[in-house]
Order: sequence, then C-alpha cells, then structure tokens
Amino acid sequence: MRVTMVGTGYVGLVSGACFADFGHQVICVDKDVGKIDRLHQGIMPIFEPGLEDLVESNVKAGRLSFTTDLSEAVKDADTVFIAVGTPSRRGDGHADLSYVEQAAREIAEHMRGYTVVVNKSTVPVGTGDLVQSIMAEVNPTGDFSVVSNPEFLREGAAIGDFKRPDRVVVGTEDERARQVMRELYRPLFLNETPILFTDRRTSELIKYAANAFLAVKIAYINEMADLCEQVGANVQEVARGIGLDNRIGKKFLNAGPGYGGSCFPKDTLALMRTAQEAHAPVTIVEATVASNTNRKKRMASKIIEACGGDVSGKTIGILGLTFKPNTDDMRDSPSLDIVPALLAAGARIQAYDPEGMEEAKKELTGIEMVEGPYSVAENADALVILTEWDQFRALDFERLSRQMKQPVMVDLRNIYNPDDLRQNGFTYVSIGRK
Repeated sequence: MRVTMVGTGYVGLVSGACFADFGHQVICVDKDVGKIDRLHQGIMPIFEPGLEDLVESNVKAGRLSFTTDLSEAVKDADTVFIAVGTPSRRGDGHADLSYVEQAAREIAEHMRGYTVVVNKSTVPVGTGDLVQSIMAEVNPTGDFSVVSNPEFLREGAAIGDFKRPDRVVVGTEDERARQVMRELYRPLFLNETPILFTDRRTSELIKYAANAFLAVKIAYINEMADLCEQVGANVQEVARGIGLDNRIGKKFLNAGPGYGGSCFPKDTLALMRTAQEAHAPVTIVEATVASNTNRKKRMASKIIEACGGDVSGKTIGILGLTFKPNTDDMRDSPSLDIVPALLAAGARIQAYDPEGMEEAKKELTGIEMVEGPYSVAENADALVILTEWDQFRALDFERLSRQMKQPVMVDLRNIYNPDDLRQNGFTYVSIGRK
C-alpha cells in the first residue's frame, strides 16, 4: 500500500519506518527543511534504539522516502496519517489541535481518489469529527474516510511495540476504511495481534484512558513509597506483593521521582479538561496530576535533607536528566523541577546523561555538563540518580568514594541494594525503603 506520514516526529518517523519494514511504500512529510535534509543524510532527529538501522535499510530498499512536498506525497496515497504534535495548550491544559487542523486542510486540498485519513496523533474525543468537517469544507466533493488509530509506543522500546503490539485500535464505522486498515496491518494478523475495531470517538478515548490509568498506577505506588518511609516498610516488596495479583499486574509499580515525558503529563491534563467540559469530572485523574506535580517538587527537598539540610555551596552530581532511559526526551522530566530547585538552594550542579545532554542544554541553565558518571562524582558532596540508565547500575563504589567529597548517594530509582552502599561507607537514601 501507498502510505503517507504527515509529521516526522517520534510517532511519525517510527510508524513510517515500521510500515515500510512491513513492505508498504511510505513517504514521510515534514515542513522542517532542515529535518528532512538530515533524514536524507541518515541523521535521526530523535534517539530511539534500532531506529537508525531500520530507516537506513528501508531507504536502501526503496520503500521509505522523505520530502517537504505534501502535495506530491498525498495525491496518490491510499492512506495518509496525521502524526503531528498535540502539545498542551498554554493556560487551560487542552490539547493544541492547530497542527492537526492545518494538516487536515492541506491533505484535503491535495488528495485524489478515495483516501483514508488516519489520525495517529493523540487527540481529544471528537477530533475525528473536527477533521472530517474541515476536510469536507475544503474539498466538498472529496472521497475520503477519517479514522482514529492511536499509538501505544513506549519511548525506548517503540519499534518492538509497533511490530509486536498488545493490540491495535482502529476507530471507524466505514466498511471501506476498515478493509484498508485491515490490509495495512495484515502483517500483524500473522502474529494473531488483537485488532479492535470500534467507533471513532471510543478509539480516541481509549488512548487517553490507557495513559491516565498508567499514570494513576505510578502516582499510587509513589504515595505508597511515602507511607513506607513513615512506617518502616519496603515499597519494592509492597509492589511485588500487589503486582503478583493478576488483577493489578507488576508493570508501572516502580516508585520514583514522578512521571514525565511526552504523553502522561499532557494526556492526563487533556482528559481532565475534556471530562470537566462534559460535566463528568475524572477526580481520580485530577488527584493523580496534583500528586505527581507535588512529588517532583518534593524530590529536591529529599536531596537537600540527605545533604544535612543545606546544599548552599555544595556540589551535587546528577546521573540522568531524561524522563526515562533509552531516550533523549526531556519533556516534563523530573529533572526540570529538581535541578532548578537545587540551584535556587545554592547548589552547584554537574550532570551527565548518556543521550539527553544536548536536549537538556536547551532546558537547563547554570549547570555543568560532564562526560561520564565518574566525572559527575568528582569532588561531589552527593550523587543523585535521577534516571535509571543501565550504565549507572554497576558503578564502582570504591572509586566513587575516592572521588567524592562526601560519600552520599540519593537513589531516586531504587537501583541499588541499600546494604551494599552502606557497607561501602555511603550514606544512602532511596525511595520507600529503610
């Protein structure tokens, strides 16, 4: 099939490359000339394990190409995916649909023949109706269907998630569109992937409901961690004890400094606003958002307390800046709350992240970026683990102790055994454990 992907951000580029790997002819379109030029040179705009090789192999095979010319990409396409950004709108938390609306207008202008227009962007309930009305207004005689097909890609594991998904959700009541989407995803039928066909509005809500539920789990276990600290329990064992219950499940029960990233923060806010306007408030989600916001702010106080209650003039080493490992994404990362708070308290910050330092430089000022975890520890009064990158999991404690002014470690991801650190002379502080 001939597939056009409008937008070469995280979702668009990964989805386009994977569809090409399924054997479809894919054109990825973006208005950013510099980004398209870099993609022609094999330079990825994001870090995602395996993506560079996947793009390269499909470009060489002639199945994947990049352009800034939307008209040429759209006119002969069987399916056109809208995969543009929907950031939180300033002031009210609603999803900003301006890029989606613009894409809909331009697609309607250039499509020829029957075209399935697929909304891959995360959008509020009713956006498919909006896209349909915009396209019908621009091209009253156009033959097209608008479909919802939300993505469920985890940063750092996106290619596997696309090729071996838990499910594929397709929102349409148009039988022609269903047949097109079945053919598009036919390679997944071989793996017996569940494909849920539903109406468009239900499909749109599934995406928000899923992300909000996962955010609730994270906020819940973080609050349990606070309780564990007060009563002398171990949150990791609590998480294991409840996670072995199949009704709960063990995933997303790792206590930490709070969730961040491109999805959970904006999607929970957008769901809240949609629910409030529908006069059906989602109070559990509202409490989750408040809990997570407060948690990220409290983490700086936890670090200051571990340093004796005062970090003025002290050097704090930060390991990890991105919101999670295996990505360079800094959006709503806990580090964006924690680091400025430490700077405001008078600390000097030296930091390292395996992939996120270039992005971090755009968001954080007044800190020193260094190369490697041991450079972070040099003359530090405390070492803080903010992101659980694999290379931070087997540090040489003796070497760290020799390099640091004070052997203090604040492990906000619980990647180490407390006894191991303490036996090596460290003051060790973690989340929800003794």
